Amino acid sequence: MSRIFLKSAAVAFASLAVSLLLTLIVVPAMGFPINRTIWLTSTVCPLVLAWIASAYTFWQGERLKGAHRDLARAHAELAAAHRRLSEKASRDDMTGMLNRESFFAALEATRRKSDRGALLIIDADHFKLINDSYGHLTGDDALLLIASAIERGVRSGDVIGRIGGEEFGAFLVGATEQEAKRVAERIRREVELIRFPVDERVIPLTVSIGGVTCGEDAGVSDLMRAADRRLYQAKDRGRNLTILDRDVSEAA
Repeated sequence: MSRIFLKSAAVAFASLAVSLLLTLIVVPAMGFPINRTIWLTSTVCPLVLAWIASAYTFWQGERLKGAHRDLARAHAELAAAHRRLSEKASRDDMTGMLNRESFFAALEATRRKSDRGALLIIDADHFKLINDSYGHLTGDDALLLIASAIERGVRSGDVIGRIGGEEFGAFLVGATEQEAKRVAERIRREVELIRFPVDERVIPLTVSIGGVTCGEDAGVSDLMRAADRRLYQAKDRGRNLTILDRDVSEAA
């Protein structure tokens, strides 16, 4: 408010100065004497009117600036809320990983940028037995431990998601066959090392992993079918195994 007062005062005195200058020039030029009435008119009127008008104008300007600031703040808060909602909608509620739809969308986007990489499908072994024997809450705890182990096993920049009840996907961006095998084995080992105490006993947790490196023209559905086949092979051979092939064409 003090800033508005000072700015309007400056305008008022500037108007007074201009009015007095014009009075001293114009009135004598027209052959009229400068009397008390002319002095009052040329001083009081511009001083009062300019002060009031400029104060009102500056006040409205400040209100408009405040409204713009509030609007910008509201837009920023709305954008942040939209980002949070979008992020929440793309995540699995329990593990915090990408959900199935978001994982495959990210996989599609990554495949468009780079031909190289490997897809792993990771499935918890004997998970139904855990649920049936100890309850779904215990099963959820087991899944959270497995999800954490997968996050420790992958590399920075890899795409991971929960794509089914006890099934996870990991796309290893730019990975070669050897790199993919190392990451898959690291994940399998991280899960195997978990100590999961339930009812005064330790329940073993393991995963089976099927994977395939990307062929140059392979689509996401082709990669999924190939990785699924390798996962079923790992299950058939006793579980707690990793089976990975070089590309879709050789895995067929």
